[in-house]
Amino acid sequence: MAKAALTIAGSDSGGGAGIQADLKTFSALGVFGTSAITAITAQNTQDVTAVEPISNAVVAAQIKAVLDDIDIHAVKIGMLGSPELIQTVTDALADFAGPVVLDPVMLSKSGVALLPDDAVEALVTLLLPRATVLTPNLPEAARILGEAEAVGDDTVLAQGQRILALGAKAVVMKGGHAEGEICRDWLVTSEGAIHFEAPRIQTRNTHGTGCTMSSAIAAELAKGADLQGALTRAHAWLHGAIKAADHIDIGHGHGPVHHFHETWT
Repeated sequence: MAKAALTIAGSDSGGGAGIQADLKTFSALGVFGTSAITAITAQNTQDVTAVEPISNAVVAAQIKAVLDDIDIHAVKIGMLGSPELIQTVTDALADFAGPVVLDPVMLSKSGVALLPDDAVEALVTLLLPRATVLTPNLPEAARILGEAEAVGDDTVLAQGQRILALGAKAVVMKGGHAEGEICRDWLVTSEGAIHFEAPRIQTRNTHGTGCTMSSAIAAELAKGADLQGALTRAHAWLHGAIKAADHIDIGHGHGPVHHFHETWT
C-alpha cells in the first residue's frame, strides 16, 4: 500500500512553491500527495501580486475530507495567514496522531509578507508544540524569537535551543540564508544537535526551497524514516534539486528547483 501525506498550505500559480511544490515533492519521493489549500496566490518567479485566503470553514472541510477517507502517514503545514486559521488547523488535526512538519512560512522569495504579526504568537502557542519538527530559515527563526537574525553556528544553535524551549520537539535551522561556501542545516533536539552540509550552489533558481525541504522531510517520515534519516535524505535530495534547477530554466526571476531531477532532466 502506498504511503500518503497531506499538505496544508497556500497555492502558488507559478508552480514553484506552496501546494504545487509540496505535491511535486511527495510524488518525486514516492508518496501519494493530498492537500488542503489555505490561500490562492497570484505569483510567478518575480513577484506575488495578490493573495486571496480560503475561508476557515472550507480549509477545515478539506482537512476533514482527507482524514476521514485516506490513511495519512504525515502532515506538512505551510502558509497560514491568520490567528483564526491557525486555530482552525490546530482543531482539525486534534485527532491526528502521525508526524507533523511545520514550516513557518513568513515571507515570499520576493519579500512579500505572508504571515501577519498577530499570527506569529498563535503559531508559536498553538501549532509549534503540536509539530514533530519545525523548519524555519534564519529570518523566520529570528522573527519567532523576536531577535536579530543569527550569524554563525553558535548563534544559530542558541536560537534553535530557545525555540525548543517554546515547546518544539525538534527544530531544523535551515542555513540557506547564511553566508559562506557551505550551506549547513542543523537538527536541534533535546538530545543535542547534528548538522547536514553541502557546497552552496550559486543560482538564482531557489524559489520554493523551504516548502520543498519541509515536504521532503514529511515524505520521508511518511515512509517510516526517523527524523535524522528523513532529514539526511531530504537534505541530499534538495541539494540535487537545486543543482539541477538551472537546467529547466523556468521564469525570469527566482525560478523553481527541479523536483524531478532524479527522474528526468
